[in-house]
Amino acid sequence: MSALKVRLMSWSTGRATTDRVAPPAAAGTVVLEDAAHLDALLASDAVDDDTMIFVPGEAGSAPAPGGGPALVAYEGSLSEPGTEFTHDPGFYLQIQAYGISEYMSIVGPTVVRVADEGDFEAYLNDADRAYEEGGFADFLTNPAIQLADLPALGAGPAGDGPGLRLHAGPTGTLSTSPGGTPLGTVGDGFAQLTEAWTRANAGSEAPCAVCLGAAVPEPVRAAALAARPWLGRYLAAVQALRDLRARGIVVDGVSGFGERLVSGLADHSDPADTVHADRLLLLRAGEDLYAHEPRRGRSFRLGRDVAEAAEALLVCDSADQAASYVERARLDTVGERFGAAGLALTTRPLAAAGK
Repeated sequence: MSALKVRLMSWSTGRATTDRVAPPAAAGTVVLEDAAHLDALLASDAVDDDTMIFVPGEAGSAPAPGGGPALVAYEGSLSEPGTEFTHDPGFYLQIQAYGISEYMSIVGPTVVRVADEGDFEAYLNDADRAYEEGGFADFLTNPAIQLADLPALGAGPAGDGPGLRLHAGPTGTLSTSPGGTPLGTVGDGFAQLTEAWTRANAGSEAPCAVCLGAAVPEPVRAAALAARPWLGRYLAAVQALRDLRARGIVVDGVSGFGERLVSGLADHSDPADTVHADRLLLLRAGEDLYAHEPRRGRSFRLGRDVAEAAEALLVCDSADQAASYVERARLDTVGERFGAAGLALTTRPLAAAGK
């Protein structure tokens, strides 16, 4: 994937595509709605030589003379649902509102936005259906789709903020996204923007109160997320379904979403895997079973016996409790093998679980 497409993906989704070694000193990607704000942006310390700035019209490309941020010209919009972003002939990105996406045909790369409270309600309805019944919205699992502003939808704010992305609206107002809470205006310093982002998040009990702050009332969003602590897990499952679908694998079920591989686990109280978004996911495609690691985005096939033991450990978070569903010897063997591969199936070492 080209550097430009990687930047567009992280700017749209609010998720960094690589783990940062050090805190950012400036914004990674900035999208301007009006080229008239470019000079003020370049004069501030909100950008540096590593920043990529998308500018409407003929802005040229690559770093400005004498070094500095890379300037990328574009036509259309990255923010308004129902529009199209274009960079050079041949690269098009559709922008769609969540609420109508299930009725639209996907003809190429598409960013789906929660643009208002109605879109947010549609998102929650799809998530509830998946969690309770196992039926995921077909459009959302299309590999061509990216869901925008994941931090505000339950994924959490890790990696997001002014250091990852900024959007400058038509009047020069800055936020992390088109539907975000204003953090300042073009020309403001990076530290000032970061402080505003931190302050806005501190004022809400729900993760990331910024990137949908102007699109969805915060009390509505916060209450919805509090009632659904599994939304981060849901978003991880959606990404796993996309990844496997891109490989031609049609998933029929996801453990924890309307079904379990081990039938008794469906009634286990307080399943541990529902609230840990980065824990291993188990998926079923016919008789074939797969594991997906959300953090690194890799998937691999499992045998039934191994998958059942892994599920018991993920759900119970304890080998002692999991032994009520799967024999202990198999649990110990599977737990050790996954642990040796860097894929812990419990939040505690096996020894602490009673081995």
